[in-house]
Amino acid sequence: MKIIAKREAILGPLQAVIGVVERRQTMPILANVLLSAKGGRLSVTATDLEVELVATSEVDVQRNGEVTVPGRKLLDICRALPEGAEITLTLDGERMSVRARKSRFTLSTLPASEFPTVEEINAQQSLKVPQKDFKRLLEKTHFSMAQQDVRYYLNGLLLETSAKALRSVATDGHRLALCDVELPEGAKSGQQVIVPRKGVLELQRILGHEEQILDLAIGVNHIRLQIGDIRFTSKLIDGRFPEYSRVIPNDPPRVVTAVRDDLRLALQRAAILSNEKYRGIRFAVKPNLLTIQSHNPEQEEAEEEVEVTYEGEELEIGFNVNYLMDALAAVEGPEVQVCLTDGNSSCLIRSSADSGARFVVMPMRL
Repeated sequence: MKIIAKREAILGPLQAVIGVVERRQTMPILANVLLSAKGGRLSVTATDLEVELVATSEVDVQRNGEVTVPGRKLLDICRALPEGAEITLTLDGERMSVRARKSRFTLSTLPASEFPTVEEINAQQSLKVPQKDFKRLLEKTHFSMAQQDVRYYLNGLLLETSAKALRSVATDGHRLALCDVELPEGAKSGQQVIVPRKGVLELQRILGHEEQILDLAIGVNHIRLQIGDIRFTSKLIDGRFPEYSRVIPNDPPRVVTAVRDDLRLALQRAAILSNEKYRGIRFAVKPNLLTIQSHNPEQEEAEEEVEVTYEGEELEIGFNVNYLMDALAAVEGPEVQVCLTDGNSSCLIRSSADSGARFVVMPMRL
């Protein structure tokens, strides 16, 4: 194998895939990336056995071949070389030489045949989704995923297809985020799959807000996305996601309408003196006024008053302030509606300017 390429043609694909190369590996080959050169293209593959990324670029292939080399070391070498430098990669026996101008490096290799790759995912259905819409699905819901919950199916994001829309749902059992986007061509069948947390975070890193249409393929055990020159493949979590629709309040009778930024800033200030462990705050609503109170074990207290539009009965309810701030950061529009039923029921957060997104927060006992 021998290729000649500008520094950027090697650096770009390496940067795109390096996120899944773990620093501490149980299998040495997972610290490597697979380089494959043929037909004037270089493809770089990285995997952690859960998520696989493949990025390609055009290079001058002098001799076809494939091999695996230490991913982070090759990335650091390319980063350290001057912009526009011409790099020659040559495989010589069990070593790879990297030459550029007056620099020369020799890297150890492992055989390409030992590298675990996912070729076919046996797609059940394929969808076309605008890139900015898919990124929106993740941005609106990812923060509600659980982290290392024993209910392993909560440590990921539900993607649900229907005839006209694609929906993402995430919950950690204390709060829930849901977002819908319309599909230009619809889906063939209704399907639910759970994408693991690592795959969701990696997708957020590589997705942009462009209008470009993505090819999304959903298999039995894998999901695959083609994003320009990058191919993303992730295993799916094998489990049944809870029936989330049952926890979304249906038309709560008490609707508090507030200026989103005013409410968010008031919550941020009240959070300063909340209990560091439980993060509880008290919401007290009465006609056209919301009072937010917090206190901590040091007997310190904070109180904020926010002008709102509200005509119902007086009500007090406790919440985790972080959950409310996360929801307010994700919802769009100048105004937000906090919909309440009673002091012991979940609240629904939504905005008329952001009809596809809804957020549910469970109450706290204070």
